Amino acid sequence: MLQLKDLPDAKILSKFAQRYPDADIECVIHFLTLLRVGSDLSSELDNFLAGYGLLQGRWWVLILLMREEDGVSTPSLLAEKAGVSRATMTGLIDGLAKEDLVRRVTNADDRRKQHIKLTLQGQEKLDEVMPEYYRRVADLMKVLSPSQGEDLSSMLTKLQNNSDVFK
Repeated sequence: MLQLKDLPDAKILSKFAQRYPDADIECVIHFLTLLRVGSDLSSELDNFLAGYGLLQGRWWVLILLMREEDGVSTPSLLAEKAGVSRATMTGLIDGLAKEDLVRRVTNADDRRKQHIKLTLQGQEKLDEVMPEYYRRVADLMKVLSPSQGEDLSSMLTKLQNNSDVFK
């Protein structure tokens, strides 16, 4: 994903507003800042997970499996919950299975159906990663007071609920 590292300021954006009169410069600045922070945090999370031999997508699959009562789900349900295509999920599962972090289990009633199970090694990998992850999230978020954190969540939810403007 391309990440804009040099955000335009109001002066630069005013040039765009001359050409595109509907441009609300303040809104654009806020939006670009939100995108920048999100992409920077995602990149930093990738760097953190790389230290454990994980990619963000594969880590999320392990987390989704851990959330299940028995650590088992179907590839299609995992794809839906992760917001990726089935083909992408297949690739993620393949990589995890090669490292024995998950395994494919054939359905006893219908051999055409497969389930994905979190292995003991997969759980151990999460047990290795998660304490440090939670510590770092707490360190990141402690710059906000509890009420600021609630305000931030509320504002982000409002934006998410209005994101269909790009459809």
